[in-house]
Amino acid sequence: MYELCASMMCAKFDNLSREVKTLEEAGIDSFHIDIMDGQFVPNFGMGLQDLAYIRKVAKKPVDIHLMIKKPDSYLDIFIKNKVDCIYIHPEADYHPSTTLQHIIEAGIVPGIAINPGTSVESILELLYIVDRVLVMAVNPGQAGQVYLPYVGKKVEKLLALREECKFDVYWDGACTADKIRTYGPKGVKGFVLGTGLLFGHKETYKELIKKVREI
Repeated sequence: MYELCASMMCAKFDNLSREVKTLEEAGIDSFHIDIMDGQFVPNFGMGLQDLAYIRKVAKKPVDIHLMIKKPDSYLDIFIKNKVDCIYIHPEADYHPSTTLQHIIEAGIVPGIAINPGTSVESILELLYIVDRVLVMAVNPGQAGQVYLPYVGKKVEKLLALREECKFDVYWDGACTADKIRTYGPKGVKGFVLGTGLLFGHKETYKELIKKVREI
């Protein structure tokens, strides 16, 4: 069974408590929170108050995706919120291995997120110290972007390395039914669901998640 992660930047912010509760009752596995600084990506994402509130009310795991420059300078803020996994972008950090070690020492699952234009070869050494690799199928910063086809080859390269390096592969961006149908059986462990399959549709979250489970 694939892990389904709700991309909370796509949720309805008029009542976050209701959104979290409804998603959990519908069968979501975890909550994915995008933190953006307007510098590493051309947008501002969710705030610390959003993160703190979701972490407080959520019973399921909470992951954060740091799309920010120099993430190590701000790690303690996120560690205090007792999140379950922290993804950093190696491109945004001068010493990503040091930042990842900081995450590990805090007892949090270490992960890296890699942009479409970042090669597997450039982050090869980091694969030995992370537990998760979040593959961006679109350039990060905005919801609802178009899938970049060459990302598929990157996913397959990573899947070929996962047993040796002991990490799991997760998919983020432009996640549609055909992506789950194609890459789930190949070994992708989890998918971040946004507007493609979960948010902004007429069906209930329960109906939509049931459809995804049946893929």
